[in-house]
Amino acid sequence: MKNVSILLLSGIMTGFISCSQDGEKQLKDVDKIIEQQTITLKSNIMTPEVLWSFGRVSEVEVSPDKKKVLYGATFYSIAQNKGNRELYTMNIDGSDLKRITNTKFSEYQATWSSDGKKVDFLSAETGSMQLWEMDTDGNNRKQITNIENGIDGYKFSPGNNKLVYSAEVFPDKKMKELYEDLPKASGRIYNDHMYRHWDSWVESYSHLFLAEVSKDQLTGGKDILGNEPFECPMKPFGGMEQVCWSPDGKIIAYTCRKKKGVEYTKSTNSDIYLYEVGTGNTSNLTEGMMGYDINPVFSPDGKKIAWQSMERDGYESDKNRLFIYDSETKTRTDYSKDFDQNSENLVWSEDGKLIYFISDWHATDEIYKLDPGNNKISRITDGIHNYTSVIPAGERLIATRVSMSKPAEIYSVDPLSGKDSRLSDVNTALLDQLTMGKVEKRWIKTSDNKEMLTWIIYPPDFDPAKKYPALLYCEGGPQSTVSQFWS
Repeated sequence: MKNVSILLLSGIMTGFISCSQDGEKQLKDVDKIIEQQTITLKSNIMTPEVLWSFGRVSEVEVSPDKKKVLYGATFYSIAQNKGNRELYTMNIDGSDLKRITNTKFSEYQATWSSDGKKVDFLSAETGSMQLWEMDTDGNNRKQITNIENGIDGYKFSPGNNKLVYSAEVFPDKKMKELYEDLPKASGRIYNDHMYRHWDSWVESYSHLFLAEVSKDQLTGGKDILGNEPFECPMKPFGGMEQVCWSPDGKIIAYTCRKKKGVEYTKSTNSDIYLYEVGTGNTSNLTEGMMGYDINPVFSPDGKKIAWQSMERDGYESDKNRLFIYDSETKTRTDYSKDFDQNSENLVWSEDGKLIYFISDWHATDEIYKLDPGNNKISRITDGIHNYTSVIPAGERLIATRVSMSKPAEIYSVDPLSGKDSRLSDVNTALLDQLTMGKVEKRWIKTSDNKEMLTWIIYPPDFDPAKKYPALLYCEGGPQSTVSQFWS
C-alpha cells in the first residue's frame, strides 16, 4: 500500500535579489506591515531570499452561496525575521480579488458566517488569540471572545447561535505555586510519562468549550470534557478538523484519545465521540475500533458520519480507511476495503451522494471521489502535483494545489474530467522571472531487484552534455512518500 520515493536534486543554485536592503533600511522596515512586495530579480535562479519572498496560501473557504472564496496568504520579512498573514476574497471564478485585512497582526482560521454576511477569524491583536468578526469587506472589525489565555480554534454551529471553541486547561500547579519560597523558579515537575510533545512541554490539556451566541456576544463556556484529563484536539498536530457540528446543531462530534501515561505514549487508539448539546451525554461512535479514528464529517442530512480510521493500535503509519456510520441502520462500513491507498481530507458533496477526498498514489496527492451508493471509488485528477484540500462548490471543486515547481495556489477543478484552472495569482510575478528545473518521475531498480520511484529535478537551463553535482534527499517515514511538496 505504501509508495516509497527518493528525491534527486541536481545542480547548485546561485543568484541575487535586486531588492537587497542595507542595514539602515532594514531598521526602518521593522515597523512596517509585512505584505506582498513587487520584486525585480537580477537572476532567473532561485535563492534563499527569493524563496522567502513567495506568499504561502492556505485555509481556503467557500461562501455559503458558493459565489465567493475566502483565503489567507502569509508573507515574510527577512529584516523583521517573521511573517504576517492577511485575508483575501475573490469571486468563485477568480475575479474581483480584494484584500480585506491590513494589520500587523496575522489573521487565522477565517470562516464565513452561516448567512455569508460576516467573516470570523482568530487574531492576537489584543495580546492573546481571540475570536473576531468583521464585514466581508474588512470593515467593522470586532472582538467576540475574551477568554483567559486565549483560544486555539473554533467552529460555529449551523445558524451561528452556538460556538464550540478549543482552549487550554491547566490542571496542575506550577513549581512556584507549590513552593512559595521559590517565586522565581522556572523548573517543572512531572509524574507522568507523557511530559513533552516534540518541541513543547505538556503543561495543559486542550478542551472543547460550548457557548451560546447572542448579538455577537458569548454566554456560558461549558467544558464538554469536564474534568477528564484528556485533550481535544489531539496534540501535537491536531486542529479543528477533528471537531464537527451536526447539521441540526444538536451534536458535536469530536476526536479524543482518552488515555494517560505510558498507555497514552504507546497507543494510537483515538475515538470519535458524540456529545449531545441538549442533554450533555457523550457516546463513543468508534468503540472497539483500535487504531486512529479521526476527523468526523456529517453528511448534509445529518444521517451519516464519515471519518478516517486506522485498523491497528500502535501502528501510526497504518492505512487511513474511509468509514461511514449510518445512524438509521446503526452500521459502520469500510468503503475503502478494496482501495489500497489512504483516504484523507474527507468532504461530502452538497447533495450527500458523494465523498471527495485526497489520496497519495506514486508520490502525488490527487482528488478522488467515493460513491457510497455503488461502493465505487474513482480518481478525478492526475498530474505532477499535490492537491492539499478540496471543497465542493456547485458544479466545480475549489482546491489548493502545490508542486516542486510552484507554491500553493487555488484552483477550480471539474469533478468529471479533472481539468483544473488556476484562480489565485499570489506568486505568478515571481515565478515568471525564474527558470525552474524540470521535474520527472523515474523508476530505478534496487539492489534487491525491486522497483523504486524517484523524482529527478534537473538544474535550471540543464545541458545534458555537462556534468553536475547531485544532492540526494531521502525522507523518513514510513508515513508518507516524498511527494510534490514546495520547499
